[in-house]
Amino acid sequence: MSKRTLNSVVCMSLLSLFGCNDESIVSLSEHSVIYCAEGSPETFNPQLITSGTTIDATSNQLYDRLLTYQGVENTLTPALAKSWHVTKNGKKVTFYLRKDVAFHQTDYFTPTRFLNADDVLFSFNRMLKEDHPFHLVSGGSYPFFQNIGLKDLVEKIEKINDYTIRFHLTHADNAFLANLATDYAIILSAEYAEQLTKQNNKANIDTYPIGTGPFKLKEYRVGSLIRFYRHDQYWQEPAKIEQLVFDITPSNTGRLTKLLAKECDVTAYPIAHNKISQNKNLILESITALNVGYFGFNVRNPPFDNKLVRQAISYAINKQVLLETIYKGKAELANSILPNTSWAFDDTIAEQEFNPMLAKSLLEVVGYPQGFTMDLWAMPVQRAYNPNAITMAKLIQADLNNIGIKVNIVSYEWNTFLNRLKRGEHQSFLLGWSADHPDPDNFFSPMLSCSAADTGSNTTFWCNQEYDDIIQQALQTNNLNLRKKYYAQAMKIITQEIPLIPIAHSKRYQARSDNVTGEILAAFGGINFYSAAKAIPLKKIKNTKIKIVPSEEVDPPQIGKQ
Repeated sequence: MSKRTLNSVVCMSLLSLFGCNDESIVSLSEHSVIYCAEGSPETFNPQLITSGTTIDATSNQLYDRLLTYQGVENTLTPALAKSWHVTKNGKKVTFYLRKDVAFHQTDYFTPTRFLNADDVLFSFNRMLKEDHPFHLVSGGSYPFFQNIGLKDLVEKIEKINDYTIRFHLTHADNAFLANLATDYAIILSAEYAEQLTKQNNKANIDTYPIGTGPFKLKEYRVGSLIRFYRHDQYWQEPAKIEQLVFDITPSNTGRLTKLLAKECDVTAYPIAHNKISQNKNLILESITALNVGYFGFNVRNPPFDNKLVRQAISYAINKQVLLETIYKGKAELANSILPNTSWAFDDTIAEQEFNPMLAKSLLEVVGYPQGFTMDLWAMPVQRAYNPNAITMAKLIQADLNNIGIKVNIVSYEWNTFLNRLKRGEHQSFLLGWSADHPDPDNFFSPMLSCSAADTGSNTTFWCNQEYDDIIQQALQTNNLNLRKKYYAQAMKIITQEIPLIPIAHSKRYQARSDNVTGEILAAFGGINFYSAAKAIPLKKIKNTKIKIVPSEEVDPPQIGKQ
């Protein structure tokens, strides 16, 4: 294709409102957004992880779910399922699928049909059935759904017809629909899986992704960038931008520098809020997030298998100093894993006491009058629930030194950090949890249930059967007041056992150039660039010359080319 013809194609597809010529073309950068991200994804399939960094890069960009949340009230609304029906006993849930949903067409896959019930069956049976041909691909771990016990909840999934699918449940579950709207409940292509099976390359399903989302993967350079192109056959209106680039920049200062230099349009977890606020070309925005940052213990490893040791450490940490130093006062002190904005929050739980003398006394009681030496693993990336884990670790190190405990601070590259945590190689750690939906079970089950300890997302490895029984009872009752009582009981068990120390519930911040529009942040779940757009400067529009391109100069569309 000639340069002139290529320019004509670009002009026709991007600038139909304004026209163009070879000498004056509105830059493609004005139809793209560059996002400075804090880390690399572990995979391109969010079913396989619980990492927020991976969720941000994949879930809402590449995929859709049967249901989604919408509006300030966070109402469950249709997505790939245009409607659904739940029987009175809550044990049968039927979804009616849309008939015009196209999968991505990429360099490595060309779909021949729209989404149908086979894709829903494939996506969920892969996780639920151990004998499924794709179950063990990429490790066979599906932590979010294993944490909530989906395998025990779903008796079977029935295909009624090509566009109707029914979930048969063993019992009613108040969080079931909410869990199907999470960032993990994405729908994959069964046809793509068939192609990969024939090619003897099943693992590509998680590394060369195919979804139905607003963007499709074009390029990934590990540790450097992810490039997405718009999915023009999206079942809703196509995204407003042609291209989305994730510029992977782990350094907080590096992301800020790139934003100020206009090398990024949007940046994750910005620092220097005052500097951003004073720049007339930048916007600092925040949203009250459902999250918790915490200091956790591996209760399988001594001395943290003794709850009195855990309690002593809780008395020794000055959380108010952590709040002021790390969060700059822009967070709420956490007394439980559940934020106080949740309807299930129990305000009778007492605030954690800061009492170093009592901490030392407890250590003497359990046989550590001179203290001991421990490792504290600090996450290497910035997240909303912990903007600076390394500095927090140093403050905790100073607090514990005052009661005779020597702390070695350990950190690894982000993916290595997460993998070693899952394997239980740590003693203690700084991490957090960002909710995937507003139901309180999203804190209790994935963070601290016994099943979550088995899958590795509960990296305290604490397992308490009484606690598990209580949260199961909460899920199976429709009485909201009774559910709240159950969750209050669960929170009291956590307070007594101290598998972790809640530190803060924080806002999530983001900085963007003032010409980037659209809602990107959400109160829970990953970021979403579907509605993002970039304003074209009026001066450039006025100076753009109009040219009518003869039809013979334009090559016809070519299927399978990008």
